[in-house]
Amino acid sequence: MKSEEIPFVGGPLDGRVLPVFVTATGNPPKVYKVPVPDDGGGHDTVLVYVREASPGGKRMRLLAQWRYVFAPDGKAGRELKWPWSGKRSPLA
Repeated sequence: MKSEEIPFVGGPLDGRVLPVFVTATGNPPKVYKVPVPDDGGGHDTVLVYVREASPGGKRMRLLAQWRYVFAPDGKAGRELKWPWSGKRSPLA
């Protein structure tokens, strides 16, 4: 499998560059979850990082430079939005 060196921003992995496997399209996954075991034997903590384009202008985006940004609330920031799950009409 092919991997790519991707920097991490924020959280415990701030400043680290780690190899991340890329998908069949050549992009890393949109969400990267890092399980951290608890020393006391309790529940594991999961750190969530969300992929975003690296700053640096249009030229850098054409080269598909990515980075992962820490999501402290543990949410990926994206949810599926189905057309039928919108606001209910006032007549219903």
